[in-house]
Amino acid sequence: MSTAPHASQRAARTGNDEFLLTPGPLTTSLTVKQAMLRDWGSRDKKFIALNARIRDKLVQIAGGGSDYTCVPVQGSGTFAIEATLGTLLPRDGRLLVLVNGAYGERMMKIAKYMGRSAIALSCAEDRTPDLTSLETLLAEDAAITHVAAVHCETTSGILNPIRKIADIVVKHGRGLIIDAMSAFGAIPLDVGEVTCDAVVASSNKCLEGVPGMGYAIIRRSVLEGCEGNAHSLALDLYDQWRGFEANAQWRFTPPTHVLAAFDQAVAEFEEEGGVAARNGRYSENRRTLVAGMREMGFETLLPDELQAPIIVTFHMPADPKFDFAAFYDKLAARGYVIYPGKLTVAPTFRIGCIGQLQKQDMEDALAVIRETVDEMGVKLGALAGT
Repeated sequence: MSTAPHASQRAARTGNDEFLLTPGPLTTSLTVKQAMLRDWGSRDKKFIALNARIRDKLVQIAGGGSDYTCVPVQGSGTFAIEATLGTLLPRDGRLLVLVNGAYGERMMKIAKYMGRSAIALSCAEDRTPDLTSLETLLAEDAAITHVAAVHCETTSGILNPIRKIADIVVKHGRGLIIDAMSAFGAIPLDVGEVTCDAVVASSNKCLEGVPGMGYAIIRRSVLEGCEGNAHSLALDLYDQWRGFEANAQWRFTPPTHVLAAFDQAVAEFEEEGGVAARNGRYSENRRTLVAGMREMGFETLLPDELQAPIIVTFHMPADPKFDFAAFYDKLAARGYVIYPGKLTVAPTFRIGCIGQLQKQDMEDALAVIRETVDEMGVKLGALAGT
């Protein structure tokens, strides 16, 4: 079997032999990796300035201005989600979570661990939330203080109507917390237009940094009233924010190398052209991927109008010769790491469109997928379970 074309050029660009077609961690640039090759003192003035620069630029990307602040936290995006929910939701508050995938379910689980009151408005993983039901719940349940919604639910790759959700939440005088983990930096979200209390994301998604740091962009007027809410010392964003206000430093050891890489990643994001340019590149990746996979006979879970340019879910072929584990391993051996499915509605697998990937990379991946399917003797055109 031939090696993938252009592999040597991509390796020179990214410093990687493998390319991650996943929703994060993802393929980063060589220069982002190289930014981690020096050590930083966490109390050093240069590191403090680097940290402040990151915080300011994240607020700018969100369109937040002086009304918002950014509070980072050590750990993955889930750490940041738990920290935000625990900090913003009062002990006697009540959370309504819009659930159409694993990450909405995870917020419900977090609320249970925290001992906070929470209810779910659930729908199928290939559907967007029922906005009429959201209106009804907010009108009928005065105890609900906050709504949590996922912007791009990577369980399926679906793009939820976050602006319409925000308009309803504002209309009913509740606070909105947006899990923008797989959307921030690539799908437009301006907090001046989409009213919310907080937007939460992480370093290893569409801004193309490395894993290890999450962050919340929070309305200052909301955060000012959150003292004493947190269930955890380490995840208390109010206390961390007060620390930043006092001395610009993290309370506990920060992930210095991760932040240095992220500083470089944000600079490269700006050089590329910001949200519009990244959305354009990822969208082109998605179009290339979907067209090529459909041409081979694979079928997408979602209709095009609901598909975000982040990750695409494909139905498993019905041919018994198609074994996902073998398919995965063969692609990985050729340098392409994809993602298993996470759905309950159908047997699926997923392929990401984000990271340091261009249209040519997607075309090369498609060539390898085509060769792999042929090698396995799989006939496409029917779905597993049909």
